[in-house]
Amino acid sequence: MKQRWFHAGVLVLLLSSAPAAGQGRDDGSLYSRYGLGELRSFASSRAQAMGGGGTALWSLNYANYANPATLSRQFLVRASAGMRFDNITTIDGIGADKTLLAGSFSAVQFGLPVLANRLGLGFAFEPYSRVNYRVTTDGALDFDPTRATTAFRVVTQGSGGLQQLRLGLGLRLASLLSIGASMDYLFGVTQQSRRTSFDSVNLITSNVAHSTRMRGVTTTVGTIVSFSAGEDREISIGGTATLPATLSAERTHTLGESLDLDTLGAVSKGDISLPVRTAAGIAFSSHSRWAFTADMRFEPWTEFHSALDLPGYDRSAMRNRRRISAGVELLPAGSSVTETYLARTAYRLGFYRDVAYISPVPSVDITIQAVTAGVSLPTLFGGTRLDINVQVGRRGRTSGILVRDRFVTLSATLNVGERWFLKRRLG
Repeated sequence: MKQRWFHAGVLVLLLSSAPAAGQGRDDGSLYSRYGLGELRSFASSRAQAMGGGGTALWSLNYANYANPATLSRQFLVRASAGMRFDNITTIDGIGADKTLLAGSFSAVQFGLPVLANRLGLGFAFEPYSRVNYRVTTDGALDFDPTRATTAFRVVTQGSGGLQQLRLGLGLRLASLLSIGASMDYLFGVTQQSRRTSFDSVNLITSNVAHSTRMRGVTTTVGTIVSFSAGEDREISIGGTATLPATLSAERTHTLGESLDLDTLGAVSKGDISLPVRTAAGIAFSSHSRWAFTADMRFEPWTEFHSALDLPGYDRSAMRNRRRISAGVELLPAGSSVTETYLARTAYRLGFYRDVAYISPVPSVDITIQAVTAGVSLPTLFGGTRLDINVQVGRRGRTSGILVRDRFVTLSATLNVGERWFLKRRLG
């Protein structure tokens, strides 16, 4: 009981710190300005260190939300929560650079084995997209050629994004086949503002902003087929599809002087249509020591449509998202709990390449390439691990108005596992 209360206390601490960490400076990738923002996903901290895929990746120590079919193979009640910190250096075409910092939560996940290793339930709260940028432009106004010019500054910034709540169920139909489905509720608010200030008391600082609130429901279905490849070896093939979703959106426009804002007119309403999302993957495990995984994701964002104006949104700007990833894990001790600490630590390495769904320049694809790595540290409590992951990569390129991001992402996730609902036996 003390162990359970300790785990609960640590999770509460992580959850309570997430909002505070996410309310820092509105600094992040400039590419998050466009469309719905920078897309994000979080299957598990294990999958994140192995390239971020995991469509066919089984695990008794993690609830893997890359595929709801994996929820069928659960033995312990599992809960996890984590934070991530991003360091982004942005370089433009003339070589000027700026380093930005941002913090946010990774995900909160919960898994429950209704029938051990046969029927499992899962719940997750995780980000879907992130808007987090700030651009400053300086200039001068020339009202009269005989007088000095008046300097001005325009600060354009955005924040917010979409979150998703997921309730999933996985069922193992046979020793080879598992299926699963989840209901995904998307919701969130994005805020865009433009503040213009002047180096003159005769001109008034103006602040124009709008806030867009969105919500909608979709469904994800998945399946996994597993084959024995010899003693303690297994090959798994999995696939998922998230159905197209329609988000109901409401936008409020505001205008004011300095930091004071007044609502302008009626609220604008419209629908935002998200495309289908598909993924396929393969995984191989050997003697509980080695694991390999490779994934592909495809999303036809050229079918995306929004009745409301979005930054950079134009039919010619949309791209079909294509993401590939692969990763490997080594756990020297395997399933043994008597080996040394370093042998019971899991070591992971991976990579991914992603083509962004929207581009500021219609003729140019924005690609993201990164290397991922991580360690999973055992704790004094059985079934509980602390995962430390890192991503190092780049986004975009310095061509014309485009910029290149070099980013380093550090994340920490606490994964708790315990057996519940045990029948008491009389001695």
